[in-house]
Amino acid sequence: MKQINIQDIQGFHIGNSEDPYKGTGVTVILSEEGATPGVAVRGGAPGTRETDLIRSEEMIENIHAVVLAGGSAFGLDAASGVMAYLEEKDIGFDTGFSKVPIVPAAVLFDLGYKDPKRRPDKAMGYAACKNALDRNYRDGSYGAGTGATVGKILGPGSAMKSGIGSYAVEIGPVRIGAVVAVNAFGTIYEGEKPLAGPHRDGEILSTEDFMVQGMEASFKGNTTIGCILTNASLSKSQANKLASMSHDGYARAIRPVHTMVDGDTIFVMASGKEEADFNLLGTLASMVMEKAIHAAVKSATCDRLKTHGDFL
Repeated sequence: MKQINIQDIQGFHIGNSEDPYKGTGVTVILSEEGATPGVAVRGGAPGTRETDLIRSEEMIENIHAVVLAGGSAFGLDAASGVMAYLEEKDIGFDTGFSKVPIVPAAVLFDLGYKDPKRRPDKAMGYAACKNALDRNYRDGSYGAGTGATVGKILGPGSAMKSGIGSYAVEIGPVRIGAVVAVNAFGTIYEGEKPLAGPHRDGEILSTEDFMVQGMEASFKGNTTIGCILTNASLSKSQANKLASMSHDGYARAIRPVHTMVDGDTIFVMASGKEEADFNLLGTLASMVMEKAIHAAVKSATCDRLKTHGDFL
């Protein structure tokens, strides 16, 4: 097994667009040929678009993009810009009258970070598509991770900056990776080491400990949203199962996770280029998602442009 760049998984283009001064952004994953989709929504407060059609029993077999955006429910507007871009390229589901791009999306809550009136919109979604073809994607406080924060049980003032992260591997011809914007209510761990979360006097604290002591999960502006990319050949039902299995990566890195104040969602996009053992693929999906979460907080920057671990 060898680590690779997330952009080396054939069949996909990833792009960021953001407004760093207003504190929000969007990340787009394009599949011009169409990818087999999956999705698993585990959080209690999701903001999503076009997830019903990804169910195994529904008609659509391929999607053309996944949008991860800030802006809470307002940020879903960015998907309109992605649809406009794909329509210009004559990419979409052929209805016989026109091609309709299939563009699922999920959003996170970043309205409390800087300017609550600035949200990802159609123009920002369109720009992310153009940037995807220029391979401008990078981990950190960019794209959907621009306004992401973690560890908010003590309120936004004690949270830490997060971002978007990626991690990918290959075994023989099979490649699989994850892109994830981490805006979690809980504390982020690498093994038993806390990487980011609520802080006091320079110490990163356990969200679970506060909850056990009786503190309620009162801050509702959270959500971790991500996508598994692979060149493996999957059926739609397998892609949905893979999305479900990849949530184990969330559980390993975020504590607590899947709460009623999180909107945790994972998409899958499979380009169908290579045959792969499904159980191995599921194991790898959890691993790359966990490591992508670590990358998101390690690469994050705050306004002072220091390394991860900065407080807001």
